[in-house]
Amino acid sequence: MTAPRLYVVLDRTASAGRDLDEILAAALAGGAEMIQLREKTEPSGTLFPLAQRLLARCRAAGVPFIVNDRVDLAVALGADGVHLGQEDLPPAAARSLMKPGMVLGLSTHSEAQAAAAQAAGADYVAVGSMFPTTTKPIRHLVGPALARRVRPLVRVPLVGIGGITPENAGEVIAAGCDGVAVISAVCAAPDPAAAARRFVTAIDAARLLKSEGRSL
Repeated sequence: MTAPRLYVVLDRTASAGRDLDEILAAALAGGAEMIQLREKTEPSGTLFPLAQRLLARCRAAGVPFIVNDRVDLAVALGADGVHLGQEDLPPAAARSLMKPGMVLGLSTHSEAQAAAAQAAGADYVAVGSMFPTTTKPIRHLVGPALARRVRPLVRVPLVGIGGITPENAGEVIAAGCDGVAVISAVCAAPDPAAAARRFVTAIDAARLLKSEGRSL
């Protein structure tokens, strides 16, 4: 799969009371290249209509739509993939339920977990948390240094996550990540489209510096 520069995770807890349809439209307008729906509490049955709308908007924009954790919902929707954490279904079990061609992403917090994700056939590997965040437990704070160690172990796209802002996104790219995943930095931003554009600009600048062999 093509590595997304900006991967926006839609989360109603982080949405500052706004509708996820509105945030998704803004994120896509701002340049998001992959979208994930993350909902930890809503039953799948009541979440289904919202997920259908979000998927349809992503399809119209040509942007992959990923479902966090819920393999059954992703399959029922015909979503583009599933993202799993370390305490979710094992990758092999998830693959047995997924349709051919669906993307599997895995969250990792150590070199061993990243290597295991690669061996399990993950289509992309997320590593974090890069910086302090209220979304992830403090025990998962690993910093960009881990991304530097993980990069040689992972051939698939590597995505940094956790506490990333437009101001520190370049550091994550310089550490070896292909792109960044963000939740509240877009979902809770006063202007989600503008926030997404700032991320894309920062990531492009960091990628250019890296391609030229220069540091931040």
